[in-house]
Amino acid sequence: MTIQIIVPELGESVIEATVRRWLKEEGDFVEAGEALVELETDKVNLEVGAKASGVLAKINAGEGQDVKVGDSLGTINENAKQPASQPATSPIPAAAEIVPASEKEPTTTQSQAPLVTPVAARFAREQSVDPTQVSGTGPEGRVTKSDVERFVQQQNVVAREETKTLAPPLPTAIVELTARREERERMSRRRRTIAQRLLEASQSTAMLTTFNEVDVSAMMDLRRRRNEAFQARYGVKLGVTSFFVKASVSALKAFPRLNAEIQGDEILLKYYYDVGVAVGSEEGLVVPVIRDTDRLSFAQIEKQIKEFSVKTNQGALTVEDLRGGTFTVTNGGVFGSLLSTPILNQPQVGILGLHKVEERPIVINGQIVARPMMYLALSYDHRIVDGREAVQFLVHIKELIEDPERLLLEG
Repeated sequence: MTIQIIVPELGESVIEATVRRWLKEEGDFVEAGEALVELETDKVNLEVGAKASGVLAKINAGEGQDVKVGDSLGTINENAKQPASQPATSPIPAAAEIVPASEKEPTTTQSQAPLVTPVAARFAREQSVDPTQVSGTGPEGRVTKSDVERFVQQQNVVAREETKTLAPPLPTAIVELTARREERERMSRRRRTIAQRLLEASQSTAMLTTFNEVDVSAMMDLRRRRNEAFQARYGVKLGVTSFFVKASVSALKAFPRLNAEIQGDEILLKYYYDVGVAVGSEEGLVVPVIRDTDRLSFAQIEKQIKEFSVKTNQGALTVEDLRGGTFTVTNGGVFGSLLSTPILNQPQVGILGLHKVEERPIVINGQIVARPMMYLALSYDHRIVDGREAVQFLVHIKELIEDPERLLLEG
């Protein structure tokens, strides 16, 4: 009996995927439940397993090919038996798992293999690199794709130096020519989707950005005074983002058009507050959503942010984590950004950009003093949000951050 390998449901509003790689080849015997192929969507990566044991008879969709829900990826011949010469295989770990960098048993000189993210593991295999030789800089020493890239670059430098030592010097003109190195890589589906949506946002919205600056002295002082007790009680640090998420919810209640979306010639006002928090990952920016933030405490928000950060590093975010969202907060300051213009995350009509805290001279009561200052940026869709509303929205956030006790009272 021939069994079709079908592209499964990929989640809300996701109808297409790209075949990232096949884990089996035509003619391989597979066990029921064993992972066959990895699909890449704009939100998450997932693996499709075998519904029955048999031989992978045919691959219909090759690596890099785009497929839709319901398409046939290939077929399994259920009647075929496992060849005696082919040992039983254990399922390949899912993309969402963190796996040991070494697939072999630890030796006496290596009692425990380091952990490697799934993206880094795939990249290491593509580059023929043993991840156990790579120093990890991720959480708990995990090896990331950036670590592998750095290792490959270092190996290339060493190889070039050895070549220079062994080979006679080349003519100057040839040396200059060979130094012009280029590399071509296929855009991931997530990167393609990010590019498409950012382009659509700039072309289909009347996007405008307004700026302000906020004195974060009081907020930083509160964090210093309360962080130790907060961490001891809740198991997470009292971060910066939770203050701005809370302040954003208060501002959204005061200016509801920034918590809306345009549907045709109608405005859909939303009176629930699902705030997306942008997180950088190895494959591009993702925006997991904290739901019903108006009902959550600072501790609950911080725990959600920490959980999303861990899941992003592990490649374990689900479609549900990324679904929906009524407003977005993005913090470019963690990467050192002093000022930027965030782009709308459609169909949302507002996004708040946070930036690097930097001591600057300001005038208070006629005196020049140094204060920790942060630039804020609010991008909004001018089709339904007026400039006056946007400015007042940002001033509302500024006032709450400069007097954070009000946030605690409102919470």
